[in-house]
Amino acid sequence: MKIQIQNGTIIDPAAGTEERKDVFIAAGRIVGIGEAPLDFNAAKIIDASGLYIAPGFVDLSARLREPGFEHKATLESEMAAAMAGGVTSLVCPPDTDPTLDEPGLVEMLKFRAQKLHLAHVYPLGALTMGLKGEAITEMVELTEAGCIGFSQADNPIVDTRTLQRALQYATTYGYTVWLRPQDAYMSKGGVAASGAVASRLGLSGVPVAAETIALHTIFELMRVTGARVHLSHLSSAAGVELVRAAKAEGLAVTCDVTINHVHLTDIDIGYFDAQFRLDPPLRSQRDRDVIRSGLADGTIDAICSDHTPLDDDEKLLPFAEATPGATGLELLLSLTVKWAREANVPLAKALARISSAPADVLKLPAGRVATGAIADLCVFDASSEWRVDPQKLKSQGRNTPFLGYELPARVRATIVGGHVAYESR
Repeated sequence: MKIQIQNGTIIDPAAGTEERKDVFIAAGRIVGIGEAPLDFNAAKIIDASGLYIAPGFVDLSARLREPGFEHKATLESEMAAAMAGGVTSLVCPPDTDPTLDEPGLVEMLKFRAQKLHLAHVYPLGALTMGLKGEAITEMVELTEAGCIGFSQADNPIVDTRTLQRALQYATTYGYTVWLRPQDAYMSKGGVAASGAVASRLGLSGVPVAAETIALHTIFELMRVTGARVHLSHLSSAAGVELVRAAKAEGLAVTCDVTINHVHLTDIDIGYFDAQFRLDPPLRSQRDRDVIRSGLADGTIDAICSDHTPLDDDEKLLPFAEATPGATGLELLLSLTVKWAREANVPLAKALARISSAPADVLKLPAGRVATGAIADLCVFDASSEWRVDPQKLKSQGRNTPFLGYELPARVRATIVGGHVAYESR
């Protein structure tokens, strides 16, 4: 279908530019910006007056709950949530049931996702069989099935020899290993960040050292193996500083933070509100402020939603017993815009953290608005505000610490591969 998006302001995070021009789409690609190609007759016109035209967003962590957890969410519900949030490409961790450690499971997930013709799904394969941290998976076969990297999700490898062998294997074939910097013993049993808040509430703590010890181990193994590593979900100021030093040293490392950690601190737990039970746990205001600074200066490459839809029952428990996680696909844009306004970060620069920068991490030709590029686009109204109402979310998961918040930026249309996958009413 030939589509014309007219009267909108194109915001290209990769170039850091904003300009008011029309966009012309045909055969799944952007075929013109500003001027229509010869003999272009639009079958559909989208009026973007007063709206931004941005590249579709790229989310580096979104659990779709298939296979195995369909009682929490389905591929259909979570892909609908992605479209409502303007997310056109997403990475799903391997902690499904069964684990994504067999090529057939990966192929099935990719096939199911492609049939929906919505967001592009990029699975992470399990780094070890069953995520048990023992036997390394067949990475070559998993890559051929469609995996874009390998991860332990939230399950750290205790045996550093196994981690070293996994990194060596990945380095041999040029694969990226995704790791949560979390020491298994330092974090064991913890449900909140160590500190005054956890002590006052009587909650078991996870010290910053759980993150920094793991980072030191990972960086030393990277030096030995030459591996390329993406660090998922940094949570501390000390962790950000270690990553900054590792990048200055020249290690092949990238990293992300969750949108929850860009905004929230341990104080927000309040009186044991289980909606704020997250993994990694929310830390101090200083940690949050350093995370924001790291995003602004590029030390932190990307923001992810860490989308984790849960049953209501999993949050209707005492804080320490509640399941960690929050839904986030539909909030990613709005919370990024909110951060940009609070931190006085230019909108294009902020949006780069959820579009062009994560696309670079994945080495994908996405996150850009340019002639010839795949037509993955989001049209949104930055001036419109909306209230986070759990009953109005597309995701089957209604769990989020931002319930009731008034947030900026509403998605008006999402285009994937040249077809309109979502339009707000």
